[in-house]
Amino acid sequence: MNPRQPYAPTPHSYVPNSNLHATINLDEEVKLTETRAERDLQESLAEIFSIIVTLDELEKAFLKDAIPEADYTEICERCLKQYKFLTSDETVSRAFVGLEEFKAEWDLEVPRATERIRVGMPSTTLTASSSMGQSASSHNHQQQNQQSQPGGQLILEATQDFITFLDALRLGLLAKDQLHPLLTDVIQSVNKVTDRDFENRGKIVQWLITLNQMKATEELSEDQARELELDINSAYQGFKSTLS
Repeated sequence: MNPRQPYAPTPHSYVPNSNLHATINLDEEVKLTETRAERDLQESLAEIFSIIVTLDELEKAFLKDAIPEADYTEICERCLKQYKFLTSDETVSRAFVGLEEFKAEWDLEVPRATERIRVGMPSTTLTASSSMGQSASSHNHQQQNQQSQPGGQLILEATQDFITFLDALRLGLLAKDQLHPLLTDVIQSVNKVTDRDFENRGKIVQWLITLNQMKATEELSEDQARELELDINSAYQGFKSTLS
């Protein structure tokens, strides 16, 4: 009986070729990119990856009440701005392709971050928090003791934001990068006045999502613009009804 071999036998003998040798220095750092442009692109894609993962964890923490509303809002807004800035670059955009493609390429399961990026705003901005509502109510109560119109300055700012947005539509400003910031101002100023879900408030949110999904220079059609003007004007009337 042959003695047991310390290794698995091979069917064929192998004779190393002394002419073969490593083509790289094993002590030398391997460069993943050759040019500055390639390095910048890889860094941008890595940042996008980090932002997406961070957003998903942030949403989880907020749902568990593990982070204060103010901190959540600040971090979320910063992440979304960075994401939009990075993906707006033409070179990065071509490599990134799209959120779904990027997630598939890197095997990312981030449903909460996906929804937040789709909406384009923190959940605290879309829905006024109870603490915000209590703050507004307290402020309004104090103002009632001093003047006939409660929260006069906040109401004036919200009214002006509504009018500014509607005027922009009537002037023919139809691009996403023209309308989205103005409509964001509307929902933010409204939230400072009331946390009540007034009639057609949801229309503001829905149009924010629609605009957010458009490319920066993409424009609404004439039919969309008329529908948007009608919806926001209706929301404005609903907002005013909460003040009476």
